Amino acid sequence: MGLFRNARKKERLEMVVDRGEGFYSFDGKLYHSDIVRSCIKAKTKAIGKTVAKHVRETIKDDGTKEIEVNPLIYMRFLLEEPNPLMSWQVMEEKLANQLWLNNNSFALIVRDDNGLPVEIYPIPCVSVYKEYQNEELHLRFIYKNGKSNVFPYTEIIHIRDDFITDDVFGDAPGKALEELMECVTTIDQGIIKAVKNSSFIMWLLKYKSSLRADDLKKNVKEFVDNYLKIESDTFGAAGVDSKVDAERIEPKDYVPNALVTDRIITRIHNFFGTNEKIVSNEYNEDEWAAFYDGCISPILSQMSTEYTRKLFTRAERLNGNKIVFEASNLMFASVKTKLDLVQFVDRGIMTPNEVRGLLNMAPIQGGDKALLRKDTGRLEEGEEGNETGQD
Repeated sequence: MGLFRNARKKERLEMVVDRGEGFYSFDGKLYHSDIVRSCIKAKTKAIGKTVAKHVRETIKDDGTKEIEVNPLIYMRFLLEEPNPLMSWQVMEEKLANQLWLNNNSFALIVRDDNGLPVEIYPIPCVSVYKEYQNEELHLRFIYKNGKSNVFPYTEIIHIRDDFITDDVFGDAPGKALEELMECVTTIDQGIIKAVKNSSFIMWLLKYKSSLRADDLKKNVKEFVDNYLKIESDTFGAAGVDSKVDAERIEPKDYVPNALVTDRIITRIHNFFGTNEKIVSNEYNEDEWAAFYDGCISPILSQMSTEYTRKLFTRAERLNGNKIVFEASNLMFASVKTKLDLVQFVDRGIMTPNEVRGLLNMAPIQGGDKALLRKDTGRLEEGEEGNETGQD
């Protein structure tokens, strides 16, 4: 595996300099909550649907801009299959899950002998520490089995959120969610206990004369066997003599108030920047656009910058090389909105295949060329419109 092959080469680094500023991931219980998992699933799937492309923008001598998409073969395959274990979509979803749970996600870049990136691996760490070698930042990753590796920060794809306290790591959400998660756990336990207790009835037998402890237990057992067991002949009907009074006691358990429960769930949704409609897939295009612009778009912008500066040298970036993540809110638009996009085709704003893609239709031959209506054209320099405003 490229990950561990690269790791063995870099184990001979200095010991940890500062363990006091380490980043610790949550213990995993956060992901066990169905509420939290539903919150991050919509965001994770939205990230996974994006398409990563290598774009090269070159300025020609005449001042025009030439745009090439995926011009390098090795970079194209890297963005399709980052490692032998997963596709690009699967890797991005794994990194997105790591990001939403910890506000940090890490991936290792593996390079060939020529320094070209050939593989990218998500790092499944449980904690990370900063250390320095020759004044250069390195990260030590601790795994579940107790083993660790150290990699230079320049070879790490690091996406972060809530970047406030530390100079490298985002602040983990565990502490902010701790009290809310305790409330959720208490509510769940109360509901479970109430459901269990609702399946049986409690009885109190009051004997009018004193009985020995053994006789009391014997009489109670006979009452249960004769009247409370389903397989008994007299199940559902009880008869007692004048020596004992049988009193029925309804179990009283705490059943959470629906308004309290909904308020706690809403607070968790707000923490993750989502809502009930997004989680339950009942949103309209405006609601999705608001969710996308608020939660997904900023992360995609950060991902584009991080992948660009880690996969390309400064000279390559100076020559116009960059990584972009394409995703369209129009994928979730209504059919009417998608059909209205047809008018963008004859104005050169969108190509026919771009519109067909939004309609979940296969591309057609020649559909990647922009079209322009014949009754429109460019106003050349020096030309003026006539009295009607036409050329």
